Amino acid sequence: MLRIAVLCGLLFINGWAKAENEPYNRADFQVDAAREVANDLLIAVMSADIQDKQPARIVQQLNATVNDALKKSAAFKTVKLSSGNQNTYPVYGKNNQIDAWRGHAEIRLESRNFKDAGELIMQLQQNMQLGNVQFALAPDTRTQIENALITEAIKAFQMRADAIRAAFGATSYKVVRLSISGAGIPPYRPNMAMRAALSESAIPAPEFAAGDSRISVQINGTIEMQ
Repeated sequence: MLRIAVLCGLLFINGWAKAENEPYNRADFQVDAAREVANDLLIAVMSADIQDKQPARIVQQLNATVNDALKKSAAFKTVKLSSGNQNTYPVYGKNNQIDAWRGHAEIRLESRNFKDAGELIMQLQQNMQLGNVQFALAPDTRTQIENALITEAIKAFQMRADAIRAAFGATSYKVVRLSISGAGIPPYRPNMAMRAALSESAIPAPEFAAGDSRISVQINGTIEMQ
């Protein structure tokens, strides 16, 4: 009986100690900071398609077109040009026989100077087609905005935490857990009508409307009132 009593006493003390260490007076909440920011980076993809009986001639013509685009881009220091996908594939006719070969090559343009990008696109449209245009925030711009939003969100978190502390009648609080995350909308893409207009070779250099991106930062945290 004595051993049983001692064992029960130890269990009670252990349970009491755990209860004393368990958290209490804690609150979980989230705050957000967001901003609409004008997109400052244009990304465009242009392509060339050639069909011929001889695949070697296709490769030569595609290489010549891409090389010509790279040469023309040298005059536009604010535009970054890079070669993209390039492939050749057969075109089948009757009886599943190869009638010809078709080649496809792409180049990618990136620039913060929309005027220069439009001028270069206009020149390249003599031999290439504009397949895609989208606008986004440049990486350094996004980082700068996110850093500013983190500061705003932390201030908002502190104000919310102090309001919760006051509502509970506590004298102070401590931060138990804090996590920061961010989000942004996908890059802005012009509508199909705009892309079709840009594909006309006889038009002046296009003027772009870059749109905005919404950048947000969320802070999730837990505080303990004291």
